[in-house]
Amino acid sequence: MSELKNRIDFVYLFDVQDGNPNGDPDAGNLPRVDAETGNGLVTDVCLKRKVRNYVQVAKGEEEGYDIFIKEKAILNNLIAGAYKDEKVKTREGGAKTEAARNFMCKKYYDVRAFGAVMTTGDNAGQVRGPIQLTFAKSIDPITSLEHSITRVAVTTEKEANEQGGENHTMGRKATVPYGLYLCHGFVSANLAKQTGFSKEDLDLFFEALMNMFDVDRSAARGLMSAQKLIVFEHDSVLGNASANKLFDLIHVKKKDNVEVARSFADYEVSINDNPFKDYVEIKELL
Repeated sequence: MSELKNRIDFVYLFDVQDGNPNGDPDAGNLPRVDAETGNGLVTDVCLKRKVRNYVQVAKGEEEGYDIFIKEKAILNNLIAGAYKDEKVKTREGGAKTEAARNFMCKKYYDVRAFGAVMTTGDNAGQVRGPIQLTFAKSIDPITSLEHSITRVAVTTEKEANEQGGENHTMGRKATVPYGLYLCHGFVSANLAKQTGFSKEDLDLFFEALMNMFDVDRSAARGLMSAQKLIVFEHDSVLGNASANKLFDLIHVKKKDNVEVARSFADYEVSINDNPFKDYVEIKELL
C-alpha cells in the first residue's frame, strides 16, 4: 500500500432526473430542500452510504475492505471482534484500546476513510477519518413534485372486504424533475497516515464516486448520475492554497438559452486558469 502524502480537495457534481435523491424523514420523505433558497440538498451521510455500498460490491470479501456501518450490523459485536484478535488480547489499558483501534482501521474500509466512534461497547477508541464531505446543494432551486400511485392489491382481507373486491391501495411518490448537485470534499494526508488510509484506498473512493449510482439503482431515486469529479492535488501534506480559493475556480451555470434545466447538457462547467499551478495540480477524473 502506498502512503498518501498530499492534501487533496475536490468538487463532485451529480444529477437526478425524475427521482428523489435524498428523502427527508421529517418532511414525509420529500426531497430535502433549503427552506430559504429552494435549492435541493443531499446529506454527506447519504453519499457515504453509497460509497460504502459500492465498496461492498466491488471488493466483496477481500481482506481489509469490510464495512463497519452496514445494513443490519450490530456495531458493538463488531467492535468486540477486535478484542478477540491476538495482538489486542495481549495488550493492557490504553495500549489495548489503541491496538483495537488499529485493528478496526485495518479491517474496515469505512473506518479508516470516514472515521467512527467505537466506544459504545468494548472500547476501540474514536477515529477521525481523512475524508470529509459537505452536504451537496443543487445549482438551482428544485421543484419537488408529488405523484399519486396505485397498487392493484391490498394488505389484508379486511381491506379487500371494505373495497368490495376492488383491491386498490393508493400511495404517494415524490420526485425532482431535474437537479444538478454540487458537493465539496476534503482529504487529509495527515489523518490518512493515522488511520492507514492509502493511495489505493483513495483511488477506490474516487472510483466509487464515479460509479456508485450504477450499483445502487432504485425506482424512487430515478436516474442519478455522476457528472464531474474535479480534484485539486497539493504538493504537500498541509496544502498550498486554501480550499475556498480553489473551489472558486470552478463555475457551473445554466446555458444562456436555457430557462428550465432538464439535463446536464443544459449546464456549462468551466475551470479558470489555475494561479496555484506550481504547487496544486487540477485533475478532471470525470
